Amino acid sequence: MVVPPTTRLEPPFTMSDKRALRREFRKGRHDYVASLAPGARDALEHALVGVVASTLANARIIASYAAAGDEIDPSGIKALAGSLAFPRVSGPTLSFHLAAPGDLLPGFKGIAEPARSVPKVMPDLLLVPLLAVTPTGVRLGQGGGYYDRALADLRRHSQVIAIGLAFDVQIADVLPAEPWDMPLDWVATPTRLFDCAKVR
Repeated sequence: MVVPPTTRLEPPFTMSDKRALRREFRKGRHDYVASLAPGARDALEHALVGVVASTLANARIIASYAAAGDEIDPSGIKALAGSLAFPRVSGPTLSFHLAAPGDLLPGFKGIAEPARSVPKVMPDLLLVPLLAVTPTGVRLGQGGGYYDRALADLRRHSQVIAIGLAFDVQIADVLPAEPWDMPLDWVATPTRLFDCAKVR
């Protein structure tokens, strides 16, 4: 059985610590997904839909993401969405555009994204990919800062709920948090739902 990475760091963190954590959690996620029996990944992603469903009830526009590689796939959640949007890399940040999953095209770094001509929207709920996350909503991403900048911009203009989606192997006790990192509101795995504000 694959277990979570064992790195246990205490603050203050350095940039080299963060790079090491990214490598370790990326490998841990990859090894975990590779160890799953046939059909088990689909079952976990189906279970995720049930876990996260209660947080979506009042959302008008849900911004999802196109899973790449070993990321947990949120595509089953689309059935619960009134309107669905996807991110598009726009300079140093993300913009969100109404689109069906089947209409996405290869974009930044080969990741599927909406066409430039698709209408831009302001989602009120954001599903966020990650490498690792704490129950308090501290997220370790790929390192580009795209989701932090996009979430900061959305929160300046309106109320938005950010939900990190992960396999259980991606839950960490502690992670580095910079002043510009945007905390998540909820974290959902196939077996657990964390209300981050309640456990901070």
